[in-house]
Amino acid sequence: MKLQKIILASTAVVLAIGAGAAIAQFQKPEDAIKYRQSTFTVIGNSFGKIGAVVKGEAPYNKDEVAKNAAIVAMLSTLPWQAFGLGTEGGKAQSDIWSDNAKFKAASEKMQLAAVDLNKAAQSGDLESIKKAFGAAGQTCKGCHDDFRKK
Repeated sequence: MKLQKIILASTAVVLAIGAGAAIAQFQKPEDAIKYRQSTFTVIGNSFGKIGAVVKGEAPYNKDEVAKNAAIVAMLSTLPWQAFGLGTEGGKAQSDIWSDNAKFKAASEKMQLAAVDLNKAAQSGDLESIKKAFGAAGQTCKGCHDDFRKK
């Protein structure tokens, strides 16, 4: 478990450094769109693996759930930088740019829910994981409902 924490911390540092560099790398709107879509794809994949456990579709493995929750929490900080002015497009609705304060609040709520899910997963208490998963899922749904094209 200690090695896993070291690996996750190292990965977080690399991603944070890369995230700063990523801002400068969006030479074209398409680059930003691909970046945020890729990040959301990985988040969705890891979140889905936790969901399968929460729904009873997959056996509970504390280490796997903790690993996936750590990935969700870590990556939850990344896609937002790719929603700058001039990056409109993809599945994003124009409200992201016209009501940026609401979008920013929704993104912050999602990030906090991802941190809470990670804490619950690290504790290993399945009931806490289920509760935190539900709350995190609601933040995702809220953002999809308000800011994602149907």
